Amino acid sequence: MSDVPAGSADGIVVGVDGSEQSLRAAHWAAAQAHRRRLRLTVVTSYSLPAFAASSMDGGYAMMDDESLRAGAEKVIEQAKEFLRDFPDEVDYRIESGDPAAVLLEYSETADQLVVGSRGRGGFLGRLLGSVSSALPAHAKCPTVLVPLKFSSKDENALTTATGAIPIVSAEPRDVPGAQAPDSLIAEGARPIRTHDKRPVTAGVDGSDYGRVAALSAAQEASERGTTLRLVCALPPLGATLVWIPTHIEDTQAIEELREKLESGKSWLNSHYPDLTIEAEVIDGAAVDVLVEETRSAQLTVLGTRGRGGFAGMLLGSTSQGVLHHAEGPLMVVPEGADDRIEDRAEFGPVL
Repeated sequence: MSDVPAGSADGIVVGVDGSEQSLRAAHWAAAQAHRRRLRLTVVTSYSLPAFAASSMDGGYAMMDDESLRAGAEKVIEQAKEFLRDFPDEVDYRIESGDPAAVLLEYSETADQLVVGSRGRGGFLGRLLGSVSSALPAHAKCPTVLVPLKFSSKDENALTTATGAIPIVSAEPRDVPGAQAPDSLIAEGARPIRTHDKRPVTAGVDGSDYGRVAALSAAQEASERGTTLRLVCALPPLGATLVWIPTHIEDTQAIEELREKLESGKSWLNSHYPDLTIEAEVIDGAAVDVLVEETRSAQLTVLGTRGRGGFAGMLLGSTSQGVLHHAEGPLMVVPEGADDRIEDRAEFGPVL
């Protein structure tokens, strides 16, 4: 086992439930933990349904609790087998309680939370319900959602700055709730040394929330040795542009927006001088623009709030559209203080 220096108490935390998509999320989390040299914490959760708990006497409830825990133990054993060749420290945990509540508690001591977008229950089966709303909106650390459409092409690109980690070779099946096939585990993992040249993309809107997310995206791009791409969505000119301080009516205003993005690039480069940064204003609704970006980015990053656009509607139609249709890993960065945003105005006009 390699020496993994201390980060937060739990490092990269991934929720698993025994589904194939759960293992995809575990794989992404393992690559991230190895890249950042942090502890990998694999968590599963079980709880007695409220209706059952209220209708059973103590003896039956205890028996049902034991059977549920036995199922959770099988999930953890499966995860251990899947990650058997992972070279770093892994902590496996079984918790009793509501999945969203369990992960939100872990967010207090984690560097990042990672979950899949589908599963057969537990963390992942509810992801597009209460968990999807609770984690991005209330987690104290960034939340990464690994989508159902996460492909072998993406998996093979998950390498680290220090070399490859085990990568499973089986193609994911596009079946929500599918139990992880034995072959996915039995085939084992093999090193793939493909460097992912795709960019890390950040959706920006000029808010402090968006700037904190952009800083997180810059760190991810720097660690991965790739380009950071800043994208600002520009809705149709007839729309109400709540998230832009002035209504865009002509080419000059659009150029001013691009100028502000260039200022943002200079600011980020002051903190990440070796990072290559691109910036682009793209015509289109925020959901459409961001979903399209997930198709070509190795990671897409946005904040939990903002002026509108990407972050301001995260818990409304924008978030639901992105969560349902993203085709690559999506990181949501929560509200948080970052002293680096204080010098943003020194680099030119802001949105």
